[in-house]
Amino acid sequence: MKKIIFALIAISIVITSCNTEVNPFSISKQSIGLLTDSTQVKDLKSIYVKDSIVKKIAGDEFLGNVNKIMIFEKGGKKLLELSPKEALDSTATIRTIKIIDSRYKTTTGITMLSTFGDLKSKHKISSIENTLRNIVIIINENNTYFTIDKEELPSELRFDMTKKIEAINIPDTAKIKYFMVGW
Repeated sequence: MKKIIFALIAISIVITSCNTEVNPFSISKQSIGLLTDSTQVKDLKSIYVKDSIVKKIAGDEFLGNVNKIMIFEKGGKKLLELSPKEALDSTATIRTIKIIDSRYKTTTGITMLSTFGDLKSKHKISSIENTLRNIVIIINENNTYFTIDKEELPSELRFDMTKKIEAINIPDTAKIKYFMVGW
């Protein structure tokens, strides 16, 4: 009798572990939901079968313009913005993914609603880039980079692109404007 109960428990564990469903809003180093670093453009229709895919053709692929692919929910809410490695090539893989929707969450719990304080408490910051309107925080451990608007910075750091911005210069309450995953 004990052997039968043990066998039933073992079978139920195996069955339930095989049926684990991927969270469509989870972000890891090599995947975002069902989208992976080896997903080709032609596979997007099967991955986002319940969503709308809009391809924005920016121009001639010979000029180096990479076409954006936007993913929308059926209700019209924008989820992601994808950039393939090669323009107009259905076999190209995805180079970068811009996270738009706040339901997407990294394995450490970072979302679009997180702050710089959340980010620095959960990740080792690899570098901080100073651009014209934003600062870009690069996290190499999970292939992500986070953009914060310079309006979130103290006034003496907003207008000079030559100043080196350190993590200590960024307020913990600074909001993430958007973040991207690069493969």
